[in-house]
Amino acid sequence: MDWTHQLVEQLDFHWNGHLRPRLEGLTDDEYHFSPAPDERTWDVRPRGTGRAGVQGGVGDVTIDFAHPEPRPAPLTTIAWRIGHLVVGVLGARWHSHFGGPPHDYMTHRYAGDAAGGLAQLDRTYAGWMDGVRQLDPDGLARPVGESEGHWAEYPMAALVLHINREVIHHGAEMCLLRDVYAHTHNSAGTP
Repeated sequence: MDWTHQLVEQLDFHWNGHLRPRLEGLTDDEYHFSPAPDERTWDVRPRGTGRAGVQGGVGDVTIDFAHPEPRPAPLTTIAWRIGHLVVGVLGARWHSHFGGPPHDYMTHRYAGDAAGGLAQLDRTYAGWMDGVRQLDPDGLARPVGESEGHWAEYPMAALVLHINREVIHHGAEMCLLRDVYAHTHNSAGTP
């Protein structure tokens, strides 16, 4: 069995058949929409307007987060979820395992609009997946290494499966937020 093909196909099937088509036409209003009050929402916001203990990023917009995460965790927008996938899920791993550009929460330039966020998501997804496609059986079996913390001794295949779960999980949340937005706003975009 070609395990590399199986791992790639698992995520590509979801990405191309479900998630990415559902994000087509994403508006800026949907990108920042939350059904929760603003003070209970983490988003990507204009610099200086963040609602969390930490605002990461350089440039005109930052991402909300905190350590430790509050309980209950704030609701996060599509913009926040895209930022998380771009930086913490795909980008950092593309960098550490396949030589992609550096990605970290404090130095990333987050996109304040939907088009920019989707472009970043597409780029980091493509970079990560191009790297995964190059893994042979030995590459899938090797330990992921110290850059992955508690994953250090796990084989690369386990990390790829974890990344697949993360993209599918957060992608489903983004699709649900688009559905909630569509069912709570009229065609003019107002409640």
